Formats: sequence, C-alpha cells, structure tokens
Amino acid sequence: MSNSNKKNTPESLIIVRSEELVDQFLDAVWMERGLSKNTLGAYRADLMALARSLAESGKSIDSAKKPDLLDFIARHVESGAKPRSTARQISSFRRFFRYIQREGSCSNDPTADIEMPRIGRSLPKTLTEEEVDSLLSAPNIDEPLGHRDRTMLELLYATGLRVSELINIKQSQINFNQGVLRIIGKGDHERLIPIGEESQRWLRGFINGPRMEILLERQTDYLFPTRRGDRMTRQGFWHIIKRYAEKSGVRQKISPHSLRHAFATHLLNRGADLRVVQMLLGHSDLSTTQIYTHIARERLKDLHGEHHPRG
Repeated sequence: MSNSNKKNTPESLIIVRSEELVDQFLDAVWMERGLSKNTLGAYRADLMALARSLAESGKSIDSAKKPDLLDFIARHVESGAKPRSTARQISSFRRFFRYIQREGSCSNDPTADIEMPRIGRSLPKTLTEEEVDSLLSAPNIDEPLGHRDRTMLELLYATGLRVSELINIKQSQINFNQGVLRIIGKGDHERLIPIGEESQRWLRGFINGPRMEILLERQTDYLFPTRRGDRMTRQGFWHIIKRYAEKSGVRQKISPHSLRHAFATHLLNRGADLRVVQMLLGHSDLSTTQIYTHIARERLKDLHGEHHPRG
C-alpha cells in the first residue's frame, strides 16, 4: 500500500477527526483557564492515547461510550499504571467529554458514572520553624554570594514562591513603598505578595551592595545573578539549598519546594485563613491548598501526644 493510501485509511481519518476535537478542547481550556504547557500536554497525551485505541475499533473519540472507557482504563491498569496516573487520565477524559457535550458534539457524558480510584494522600514533609531558622543562618553573609543566598532563602520562606518564580524575579517586580512583590505565576496569572520588614531589609542590603559586587561591570535585570552575571537556574539553586541543608544539620532531604511547604504550613499553624494561603501560593484550586491543613493537623497531633499528660 502506498503512503498516500495509508493516510486515507478509515482508521487514520477517524484519528484526524478525534485530533481536531482534542485540539479544539485544548484551545478552549487554555483560553478559559490559562493552563500551563505541561498540563495541556498531559491532557493531549491522555486523550490521543484514547483516540488511537478507539480508532482501532472504528470509533472516533466523540462516539465513545462508558464501556469503551472502562475497557481502555482497565488495560491501562493491567499494564502497570498506578492509581494517581489513572486518576489523572480519568480527569482528562471527564473534562474533555463535558466540553464536547456542552458544545453539542456528543449527547451523553460517558465519564459521568466512572469513579476515581482511591489515592492515598501523600503529605509533603515540612520543616519545623527551628529547622528553617538553622537553614536561613547557614550562608556566610560576609561574602557577596553568601549574602545573595541568604536573601533568596529569606524571600522564599517569606513569600512561598515557586523556585521558577524566585530565580526569574526582576528588580522592577519589587515595590518597597507598598511592601509587595508582583509575581507572574502559572498560566500567566499575576498575584501580589506582601513582603515583611525582615525580607525587605535583606533585599535592600543585597541590592545596595553584594549584588553590585557580584555583577561588577555586567548588567542584568534579574535580581539574583550568578557570578557570571547570568540568571540562576533551577538546578543551580537546588544545589545551593542542598549544600546549606547539610551545613545547617537539617537531616531530612529538602528541596527549594520545602520552604514553600514550610511557608504554607507555618501560616496555617499560626491561624491563617486557607483561602488567603491559596492566594499567596497562587493555587487556582482550593483543593490543592487543602493538603496543608492535613499537615497542620498532623503537627497538632504530634504536639498533643508529646506534651499532653494523657497524650
């Protein structure tokens, strides 16, 4: 069979039809929610895997029924997929079929009665306030790079930034008059985060001295440059925080995200409202933030068990 004939087989035409619907869906959710490229890519991978499977039986994705989806999911599980992967896949399907039903491309949602697999909630390990203090005190602030590192750690803990947001900060994003930091986060969503007096003190001190020593005659808009005058990478900062964790005696494995976890958990431990924490973290969905309430509860249980005479 020639290549041109292969392109026009019923199966390939069905896949083309399915792909058009998937792309329409992705365009719509990107416009509505400004999802990241990684999230859109995951949706596309899940939906096109389903589309190719259905095409083998002569069905396009918009004609799928509940038994088709259950069969596909079952084969996915039998191949070794974990519950979290299956749940993500079902979530992709559910969002897609609700969209095409709303658009009139299918009459019924085949995912309506499909239950999500049970997933054990994995709680991120968080640092205690004492461990954070030790970590923040680890850099040698008499050296320009050490002063930079201390300032980065202070800001990370004070604001709960993602590491990608931290390394991409430019001086123009800091408003000392209002005491806020302007961040463009996931999906290009903007949020204003208050920065306390301690963080402002470290920022002013770094900008007015050590930063200029690091750059010498070089110029960059990025707030935290390397000794080469470049923007720091995620990997570079990961190595920095790992080195200071070892120096400070923090025994658990930590990453830049550990200070984001600590920021949220310590706020909740001290009575902050969950929705305020959600806004500060830049979570689009409150359920993503709710994991920190479980961490706070576990911490309270530990304290009760340790200090109460009947614990």
